[in-house]
Amino acid sequence: MGVRVILVGCGNMGRAMLSGWLTAGRLAPEDVAVVEPSSDNAERARKLGVTVVAKAGSLAPDLRPELIVLAMKPQSVNEVVPAYRGYAQTGSAFLSVAAGTPIATFEALLGSDTAVIRCMPNTPAAIGCGMMVTVGNANVDAPTERFVADLLSASGEVARVADEALMDAVTAVSGSGPAYLFHFVECLARAGEKAGLPADVAAQLARQTAFGAASLIVETGEDPAELRRQVTSPNGTTQAALDVLMGEERLARLMQDAVEAARARSVELGKA
Repeated sequence: MGVRVILVGCGNMGRAMLSGWLTAGRLAPEDVAVVEPSSDNAERARKLGVTVVAKAGSLAPDLRPELIVLAMKPQSVNEVVPAYRGYAQTGSAFLSVAAGTPIATFEALLGSDTAVIRCMPNTPAAIGCGMMVTVGNANVDAPTERFVADLLSASGEVARVADEALMDAVTAVSGSGPAYLFHFVECLARAGEKAGLPADVAAQLARQTAFGAASLIVETGEDPAELRRQVTSPNGTTQAALDVLMGEERLARLMQDAVEAARARSVELGKA
């Protein structure tokens, strides 16, 4: 059948996606060609069994891929993407994971008739536990949407929004969200130390508690509010702590402020 996907950029995110596709059997090595100018990144990609070239012009001229995946830094888009305009003209769709880069940018570089899907992943995608959110332009047909969703699902959960303007909120919740949880675990470990625990024990307790609680939400499918109620005995220790966190909606307001700050910054960066 030949190459179905060209992956442009095989740094940390690109390599995590590629590894996920191959490991999950979504694609075979012969289905993928990688364009990666960095010799170190290229060598890592070759170890996965795929064809690797340093630039677009080195790809076989008869390729007719279904999808071009753009896994590059946003600042590289204007320089790199025009080299792939020929694929747009022969019907290839494009999937971008370049943070903050709007669909209109790719339409300007590739042609207004090009099928473009924009994706916001997050870092847990590197271990198959990511959250990927997509939005496509009017040129994306149902089979392409399904193909992209199937590929992305190898790296975690996939959701779709209809309005590209919502990607700023997506960035603020799931794109930046892992850092919020990392900081929460930091703070919980530090609080454990202040309560008298050895640093290594406090860190272990905080890490595993966050992992176990998150896994319980996912595995049971229960509303987190219901799980919270189940573990909270009236007038018990958990209730005493929640009175601090939930009193006057302290944590709720703090998270709303944090998400709004991230969303507003995402809007600013999109205009830059």
